[in-house]
Amino acid sequence: MLDITYEAVPDLTPGQVVDVTEDRGQLRVRLDQDAPLLCVLERLNVEIAELLATGHWFQLWRDEIISSATPGCPLCIRFIPLRLDDDPVVLFEGRGILKYYVDPGIDVRHFAASITCVVRSLLDGGQWFQMYAGEIIDHSPEPVIKV
Repeated sequence: MLDITYEAVPDLTPGQVVDVTEDRGQLRVRLDQDAPLLCVLERLNVEIAELLATGHWFQLWRDEIISSATPGCPLCIRFIPLRLDDDPVVLFEGRGILKYYVDPGIDVRHFAASITCVVRSLLDGGQWFQMYAGEIIDHSPEPVIKV
């Protein structure tokens, strides 16, 4: 089962505002809780682009699998500092693209909590998966092994 979590933390290496770690079925995004949100969003755009470039993440869009290598429509995730409505984070999903519109007036703690909820709702849609060590991980529950 996929799990993506954003956390606002006080203990990143000095000068580091984003730390992304990937494991089987997990993506953990740690954010400097004291950094300006705009700096965090700017760095997230870089870090997530690098993550997608590894080719481990995919979107199922209708009957097409989209990856970072899809011609004419490589998978892209962008964090855009723009308030669209009363929600702190608003998601637009299209073929090969996710755009997160983030209210620039919120702090990093609020952003981390809000985007984690938005991403979990996105994953519930069942259109995203990870290729990890040759295994496809999606949002289906892990099988229960009874002994």
